[in-house]
Amino acid sequence: MRIIAGTARSLPLKSIAGKDTRPTTDRIKETLFNILRTDISGSRFLDLFAGSGQIGLEALSRGADYAVFVENNKKAGACITDNIRFTRMQERCELLVMDVLSALRSLDGKEPFDLIFMDPPYRSGREQEVLTYLASSALLKEDAVVIIEAALDTDFSYLGQLGFEMIREKKYKTNKHIFVSKEV
Repeated sequence: MRIIAGTARSLPLKSIAGKDTRPTTDRIKETLFNILRTDISGSRFLDLFAGSGQIGLEALSRGADYAVFVENNKKAGACITDNIRFTRMQERCELLVMDVLSALRSLDGKEPFDLIFMDPPYRSGREQEVLTYLASSALLKEDAVVIIEAALDTDFSYLGQLGFEMIREKKYKTNKHIFVSKEV
């Protein structure tokens, strides 16, 4: 696992052993950032269920101004801290080692985000909980995009009820990325 492009290109990243996290493959990460390429520069990026922090660090390497990482697992949090130090991006990011909804509540009222990426445990329903919270929060800028990594069979039919619309879906062999924004 490594940073693919930008100022920290090719730097290797740590991940925790075991099945507590599912690192996004380089191929899927590259596709994701090719889709987001015009949105990254100067953005505020929120990486939820951050695992090793590789997605938020990739965003910083590619020109995001600031990233916040949220991870509940303490071992993964320590891994993110190591990766932030190794990439020398400490001044441009913040790590919250706590439950996602608690973190969102602590961030509400602060500067909103342009991009929010979440990779919750598959089939856990956590993405719906987060989107429900985001629907009534001030965490999203007007044209913000939320990207959800999910199992292929994850149902997102509830998006409209929350005031979101799917603007893109990218399917891979075993999972997919859903891109959503607030309905205008």
